Amino acid sequence: MIVKRNFDLRKVFWNIRFETLTTLLVAVAIYVLHQLKLIDIVFPFSIAGILGSALAIFIAFRNQSSYARWWEARTIWGGIINNSRIFARQIIANVDNAVTIGKVSQTDADTYKKEMIDRQIAFAHSLRLHLRKQNSLDEFQHLLSDNEFKEITQKQNRPNTLLHTQGLRIKQAMQKEMLGAFDNISMEPNLATFNNWQGACERIKNTPLPMNYQYFTKLFLYVFIFVLPICLIGDLTKINIGFMVIPVSFIICFVFAVMNRVGEINENPFENQISDIPMTALCNTIERDLKEMLGEAMPEKIEPQNGYLF
Repeated sequence: MIVKRNFDLRKVFWNIRFETLTTLLVAVAIYVLHQLKLIDIVFPFSIAGILGSALAIFIAFRNQSSYARWWEARTIWGGIINNSRIFARQIIANVDNAVTIGKVSQTDADTYKKEMIDRQIAFAHSLRLHLRKQNSLDEFQHLLSDNEFKEITQKQNRPNTLLHTQGLRIKQAMQKEMLGAFDNISMEPNLATFNNWQGACERIKNTPLPMNYQYFTKLFLYVFIFVLPICLIGDLTKINIGFMVIPVSFIICFVFAVMNRVGEINENPFENQISDIPMTALCNTIERDLKEMLGEAMPEKIEPQNGYLF
């Protein structure tokens, strides 16, 4: 996620290099051909105005849809953070209550609390890696037992497997009276919510915006790039500043190209790019908060690097 206020224009131009290069080549070619009297084709500016209006509508719709996907992804991960805290509090409070009424020893209670909360942290890390299609499982190896980690590495959908294990361990704790007979009523909906949020993330990840919006927006942008200098050259030549067709065309097309690129970037919030949801930092927040609830040492907080938070 980009957190800095100022952008490096070199990176901006690099991201739209094809559009800006095409604009410069077309504008220079139109100006030179008119200066050499090789062509005398001039379109009324109303044509560029109509094309620009249509292009702006397409870009605005796409940007709105892309931002909606980005914000939904951020909202989902905000819910994962909040419910992870709730789940950890439920585990700690219910198990400590079992110790108080003499149903379980303090040692067994502490072991169970650590196991369940560590697995919840592992779920967050695993979901992040699952969405980014990364395989660096060692990032949450310290949170699971050796046998469980070995087993989880062989699974296809690791976050779902971890949630499945959480559900089984809750049932087993109820059998041992480590959890009360009705504790499951409040805890199971939390696990179901995690499943729903994982599915929502997978829906965003695996369902791109309709390709016709991407194709026609790009097509209209390049049509606009070719038509704009032909519409400008006539009026600018009349006032003896025909050379201005180059910078004016560049500036106008630059604005449209940047707007289009913003929509493209925000469309996929789980690709480990600088504009994505900062899932690494969000997982770090979950781990820090839950470790603190257990009374354990917290990992170092992840801070933005060069204006970017990953």
